[in-house]
Amino acid sequence: MKLSILDQAPISQGRSAKEALEATIELAQLADKWGYNRYWVAEHHDLDGLASPAPDILLGIIGSQTKNIRIGSGAVLLPNYKPYHIAEKYNLLATLYPGRVDLGVGRAPGGSAETSIALAGNFLEKVRNYPELIDELIHFLKADFTEDHLFSKVSPTPVPSISPVPWVLGTSEKGALLAAEKGLPYVFGHFMSNENGPEIVQRYKENFAGENPQVFVTVSVICAETMEAAEELALSNLVWKVLQGKGEGKDGVPTIEEAKKYMFTGEEKDTMNKMKQNQIIGDPVQVRTKLENLQATYNIDEFMVVTITHSYEARKKSYELIADAFQVNDSSFT
Repeated sequence: MKLSILDQAPISQGRSAKEALEATIELAQLADKWGYNRYWVAEHHDLDGLASPAPDILLGIIGSQTKNIRIGSGAVLLPNYKPYHIAEKYNLLATLYPGRVDLGVGRAPGGSAETSIALAGNFLEKVRNYPELIDELIHFLKADFTEDHLFSKVSPTPVPSISPVPWVLGTSEKGALLAAEKGLPYVFGHFMSNENGPEIVQRYKENFAGENPQVFVTVSVICAETMEAAEELALSNLVWKVLQGKGEGKDGVPTIEEAKKYMFTGEEKDTMNKMKQNQIIGDPVQVRTKLENLQATYNIDEFMVVTITHSYEARKKSYELIADAFQVNDSSFT
């Protein structure tokens, strides 16, 4: 099984955005050392508690601080931008870090409606045109416009020796079928979807336009030395999600102590229990067993792990324990 990391650059209560970004860079360096396959950075806009609106900038730094791990966006929210602009940025990254750059794209706004308007103007119109935006992006990456096309003489320089690998990210069958139709690799966001993920992944494979469909799944995992410790770590994130759902939690991920003080309503307890169903929480043996069971359910060979805890040290330890549990430096697992 291959293991990768998705980093949303979370800001912890009492810490700064600068500290969150420094923790992201440090974690990427460690992930490279521990043998993780990919390190992807998410994109969010004007969301308190998340520090990464521009993955390409962070990836430029991460690429310079790592040697082997693939780096990428999870995801560039394509309706916010012109495809040519994205092709330029990721061609630049691929020129600097040949054979290591992934370009994940998604259609979500990544922020409020007002933020989307500030970024992209008529965002909904661009969402409707999302399939065409993907086509245009791929054409720019491949530089294969027909001679009579408006952009036939436009090249997103620099042109790398190995192009960025495009991926489509999604949480529903609609995105999976779009990726299949375009013949593009697909990532399913298990950690943020209530849909039937295994069925969606299977539909992607069945409808893939081409050979060798590539797919992996992103899952929320928190690992600690004991189940009790993992449950404590997970509580901070769960409480934060509940607070965000009420328009609160602007100070970032709460401490374990603050999370323990939170008084849940009956409805909030139900919400938290539903969120936990999409998470893997446990000690290294439990986490490995649960991931292997999920692997069998999805019939895939790679998971991308997202871990959010208040303590950046606990987050690093969680990823280290997972790597040790799977011996990701052992070629038999990668």
